[in-house]
Amino acid sequence: MDLLEYQAKEWFREIGIPVLPSQRIDRPRDLKGLKIPYPVVLKSQVRTGGRGKAGGVKIVTNTIDAIAAAQTIFNLPILGEFPEVLLAEAKYNSDREFYLAIVIDAVARRPLLLGSTQGGVDVESNPEALQQVVVEREFSPFYARRLAVKMGLQGDALGSVSAIVEKMYGLFVQKDLDLIEINPLGVSSTGELMALDGKVTVNDQAIARHPDILMMAEKKASRPNGYPSVAQVGKWNEVDKSGNIAILGNGAGLLMATLDLIAAASHRKPSVCLNVGHGRIGANGGLNFCDRVTQGLELIAQDKSIHAILVNILCSVPTTVEVAEAIATFVQQHDNKTHKTRSHAQYPKLVVRLAGTDLADAKAKLDAVQVSSMEDLDEAIAQVVRVAKSSLPRRSE
Repeated sequence: MDLLEYQAKEWFREIGIPVLPSQRIDRPRDLKGLKIPYPVVLKSQVRTGGRGKAGGVKIVTNTIDAIAAAQTIFNLPILGEFPEVLLAEAKYNSDREFYLAIVIDAVARRPLLLGSTQGGVDVESNPEALQQVVVEREFSPFYARRLAVKMGLQGDALGSVSAIVEKMYGLFVQKDLDLIEINPLGVSSTGELMALDGKVTVNDQAIARHPDILMMAEKKASRPNGYPSVAQVGKWNEVDKSGNIAILGNGAGLLMATLDLIAAASHRKPSVCLNVGHGRIGANGGLNFCDRVTQGLELIAQDKSIHAILVNILCSVPTTVEVAEAIATFVQQHDNKTHKTRSHAQYPKLVVRLAGTDLADAKAKLDAVQVSSMEDLDEAIAQVVRVAKSSLPRRSE
């Protein structure tokens, strides 16, 4: 279960992770009683990324502008989800931004510490800068410090970042989390650290062990305006049904950037975007990441208007090889299942862009099932646009 940002930051505050003064906004008129001095940042509270690019984050300097901005944000869907609340937060000036996260390593089945000195959207565009430390035994401050050292931090920054990682790990264990992420962790000119955004995912199987989390889950389940999911695979967004390209990726920011690039290259928006989320175990109803990829491909393939699918995944957990194996398995099962009823050419063509390590091995697995794969995103965009333009209309069954 994903928490909203304001809920995650309440936990951060309780455990001692620095957060800004903020106030929950349930309706625009609540801003008349705002207790935070302007300028203020208004943030849409949705369980997805890419809010800033979609218009869900606005800086306001007075009450009139704040109310007008809140009315706009409340009526703005982001990847299909409307916010039920907003977060009003003090504006913070940061000189640098870091990325910190803790997830479960799908291979080692141990907690994995992640860190980068390139926070915000930059972390998705440069996965090579993401440092990793596996917690192989009982956790100790050594692991947090090791991550900070691998990030290249020194002096006061090394100690302060290590301290935040320790607190994140304490919350990770205390609340039975699948993911805890601070992106970005702002660094001021004086070296002060501040969690400017936070994401927390509770393991679904552990919710019943925590009365406070169970209450949150029950409230979420009773709301008719929850974000959409498709067979618990991910977050599905229909963009332009006149298009014939679909995108499957991991991360709202990555999907939105890919959508824009395809639209610019083809002069038509993709038909569907499917966000399969992070590579952690147990998310989205118990499906692991590779299961979500294969089932996501199956769901998209059922749409006969789709001629080409671009799979764009930044890999760390799981690896590029594991993702390639999942895609190859889908193609093989797909061919076997439909051999008697349809030719392979009548299904959407796959173009795969993976970023991470062991790319040669991943490409070999995809080459074996005749799936185009590449590391360069521009090359992948050009390829999927060519495939979509050259595809003939697909026949009905």
